[in-house]
Amino acid sequence: MADTRTHDVIVLGAGAAGLVAAISAHDAGADVGIYEKAEHVGGTAAWSGGMVWMPNNPHMAALGVSDSSEEALTYIRSLTHDLVDDAVLESFVHKGPEVISWLEEHTPARFKIIENFPDYHPTHPGAKENGGRTLMCPMFPFAELGDWAEKVWVGHQLPVNISLDETTFGEGASSGPTAEDLAARKATDARGTGQALMGALLKGCLDRGLLPHTSTRAQSLVLEDGRVVGVRFGSETEDFEVRARRGVILATGGFEQDAEMVRSFLRGPLDRPVSVPTNSGDGLKMAMRIGAGLGNMREAWWAPTIDVDRPGLGRVPYLVNGERSRPHSIMVNRAGNRFANESANYNAFGAAFHYLDVSTYDYSNHPAWLLFDNYYMEKFGLAGYFPPAALPDWIVTADSIEALAKTIDVPAAQLEATILRWNKYAVDGKDPQFGRGESTLDQWWGDREVGARSAANVAPLDTAPYYAVQVRSGALGTKGGPRTDPSGRVLDVDGLEIPGLYAAGNVMASAMGMTYGGAGGTLGPALVFGWLAGRDAAGSAGV
Repeated sequence: MADTRTHDVIVLGAGAAGLVAAISAHDAGADVGIYEKAEHVGGTAAWSGGMVWMPNNPHMAALGVSDSSEEALTYIRSLTHDLVDDAVLESFVHKGPEVISWLEEHTPARFKIIENFPDYHPTHPGAKENGGRTLMCPMFPFAELGDWAEKVWVGHQLPVNISLDETTFGEGASSGPTAEDLAARKATDARGTGQALMGALLKGCLDRGLLPHTSTRAQSLVLEDGRVVGVRFGSETEDFEVRARRGVILATGGFEQDAEMVRSFLRGPLDRPVSVPTNSGDGLKMAMRIGAGLGNMREAWWAPTIDVDRPGLGRVPYLVNGERSRPHSIMVNRAGNRFANESANYNAFGAAFHYLDVSTYDYSNHPAWLLFDNYYMEKFGLAGYFPPAALPDWIVTADSIEALAKTIDVPAAQLEATILRWNKYAVDGKDPQFGRGESTLDQWWGDREVGARSAANVAPLDTAPYYAVQVRSGALGTKGGPRTDPSGRVLDVDGLEIPGLYAAGNVMASAMGMTYGGAGGTLGPALVFGWLAGRDAAGSAGV
């Protein structure tokens, strides 16, 4: 590389927010350079389900689902405890529908609603209990990416050759793709989930000649007369500087992979990040060095996880979502007690892990144990394991509850009492303790064959042998970072704009605060603020 280059706009990070920012800035007339720390592109979005939560999106009307900005704001505000910047929140809600329409018109990205998928807090005012706000991308042919197809991150949570609505996220979960479908997909390397979203956005960049520079780590921002005018990079072979005439957009992801930052900022334990390993807070550190004000730093997109084995990867964290919602299972803490509605959305469930017992001064619910019986195991399996394959050592088993309690070091008498109480009411599909199975969201993740009733989530643990797997606090990413204005401009510690600096995605102080409105709540704001930052930076009166 040359020692010095110049672009109108520099985008740091090639995940969802970064690629949308680059396309937006380019189409607004800017020369754009994309620089990615990792060898691969796509960020954690490429590992994800690829869902996008977008209130009042343009696809809702076709299904006869009504929505409005006012309803969406009422819903989100009912959850945030006044911990968000209201102007930034309104920017997300008001601009979101336009962003979806713009992406469909100007890029290969296409979206459709996952029908009936409820918001994550369906009983709150303004929620859509019967769905409409969660979008997914159809299968995208990676053959169109040429050599870049192999440069997109591939995760271990979901297979790449299925559509999201063929999994437990969608109504078609029970059928799945046919052999003919899979053969046709293989011919074009058609991929679903987060791969489909990131493949389409990457194709949008490649069509414009925007080729990300990979394995290129930004080290610091160049500041002149109070304005960000470039970025200093470093690699194993050289250090160099790239100038920005109009602006630099941070889209570098969160800081969940940096143990020191996690310890310094987050409100509770985070043992298992479920994200790309390069999310170590680079953009946040660069912004802090030049005086950026910070917001929402204690929060993450929390997620309960278990450790599973994956070929070629070893033992990795796995988000437990539908697995903890199905009947014939409960979750207990080290004292042998249930402590929450196991079917609650994964972000909200994080609060249960962060409960501090004031007597023991310990996180009494972390780590926890997911318990289930043989009926569960035979019908659902767990995280890709199904009998009669050899039981992996990350699953513990015993022929009795007493023996299982001893194996996992939980008081046997209390565990037996907990299960006895659960079974007493579960026969009738009831959970008077935590109300599991009462909401449409709970039922969505439960046993689809049972239908939309509490028994989809609630049934006795009464079929030996019994099983347990340890559950730890994880996160899809962090939610804190530089505070921004409604256009994604970074603000300093006094609330004033830092000229030439923008942030989007998980590197910024999230518009969602402590909450998670619905499936795709990470990617919805990432797309919106990437689009806003790119457009604003392209029009910025730079040097």
